[in-house]
Amino acid sequence: MKIAKKALKLVEAFEVKNGDSFRLKDFDPAETGGIHSKEKATEILHKSTGVLCDLQEKLYAQDQWGVLLVVQAMDAAGKDSLVKHVMTGVNPQGCEVTSFKQPSTEELNHDFLWRATRRLPERGHIGVFNRSYYEEVLVVRVHQEALEKQHLPSRLVTKKIWKERFEDIRNFEKYLTRNGLIILKFFLNVSKEEQKRRFLERLDEPEKNWKFSEADVHERQYWDDYMHAYEEMIQNTATPEAPWYVVPADHKWFTHIAVSAAIIHALKGLNLEYPKVDKDRRKALEAAREALAKDK
Repeated sequence: MKIAKKALKLVEAFEVKNGDSFRLKDFDPAETGGIHSKEKATEILHKSTGVLCDLQEKLYAQDQWGVLLVVQAMDAAGKDSLVKHVMTGVNPQGCEVTSFKQPSTEELNHDFLWRATRRLPERGHIGVFNRSYYEEVLVVRVHQEALEKQHLPSRLVTKKIWKERFEDIRNFEKYLTRNGLIILKFFLNVSKEEQKRRFLERLDEPEKNWKFSEADVHERQYWDDYMHAYEEMIQNTATPEAPWYVVPADHKWFTHIAVSAAIIHALKGLNLEYPKVDKDRRKALEAAREALAKDK
């Protein structure tokens, strides 16, 4: 089943492989890539789900490549919804989602990449990071008092610390890709106005009250600081081997098909196949067939 060509074109439109000239203002959070209805998007996503499921089965069977999906966004941008809709149909045995919250005492006593390293997907699997090690150059940068909890020697906390962390992340991701891990990073680009609308929706609808946190409103006060942090993050960590996708997030239905298209595009580039059976294995299978045929 072929995924819509229009959806595949979205990959190039939102992919950032070199951050040197990246400017967040050049990306419209309300963009829909020429797809104007939720119904059409649902149709595309349905087709995409079948394609992704088939590719994931081959990925698992081949057992050579691993895939890491990193999802970063402001609150209410749709991270949970994205995981739910895009990964529907994927075999749970070959997919694991990790949601990174505030670091524990144990995690704070290790290097900032430690907790993420422990949850990396194995070969044949897809790992999804709902937030990730990038929080260390986002929320920690906006709220720099958090550095004090990381027990770093004072002489290491300098004005260069963010550039050093960008360098560490680039080297970390290069190492992973050299070991067969495909890394796709998604920034769900939601507008401040749409975030407000979604917050109000969570307050107005009783069944969504549980999603609301007073801390979300508090963080809105730092919107400009976060946008600056996101922009510099992408400028410094978008690479050909681990690109960023700056995906419009004002319309969730469009976000879902854009991310799905990017994942499918990457998996198809691996030329995944089911393992071929050699002559000796074929003989063993035929022997097993004969034994079963004789079994009364």
